[in-house]
Amino acid sequence: MKAVGDNLHLQDSLTPQPNAAIIRALSKAVAEEKQQIRRGTGFQIVATVVAGSIAYAIETTPQFVAAVLIGGGVSVLNGAMMAWRMSRANQRSAHDAHLQLRLMYFYAAERLFLVVVSLGLAMAILKLPLAVLGGFVFGQAALLVARLFLRIKTEDSE
Repeated sequence: MKAVGDNLHLQDSLTPQPNAAIIRALSKAVAEEKQQIRRGTGFQIVATVVAGSIAYAIETTPQFVAAVLIGGGVSVLNGAMMAWRMSRANQRSAHDAHLQLRLMYFYAAERLFLVVVSLGLAMAILKLPLAVLGGFVFGQAALLVARLFLRIKTEDSE
């Protein structure tokens, strides 16, 4: 009887769990997504500095350049917050879909609040709302272009 019990235990340890391949693929996808978000945020930073340099070349007012850079900085902050919250959400159990959905809505509302308050303060203090919004839109467009480029690059490498 002992040999049969040992044999069953050995068989259980050799049989992979039914979802083992899915978990491995999910972990790989999460790692790739984190890497793409980091690259996208880096591209946003570069694009914001380029936008500030262009603003400096066109308009000589330091306040105008600061408004463009702050608008782009809010965009970078939004991207960084998204990356941080995604990594926090991935640390939680994926088995509770209801919790994941609630967290997703909470994190989206949190980012929206952060962006609205940051942009509102920047526009009120600098008194250049179009420059702040222009920097923000340029930063968000840079993130979209980076994500599109990284997605195409990833699909081509497969």
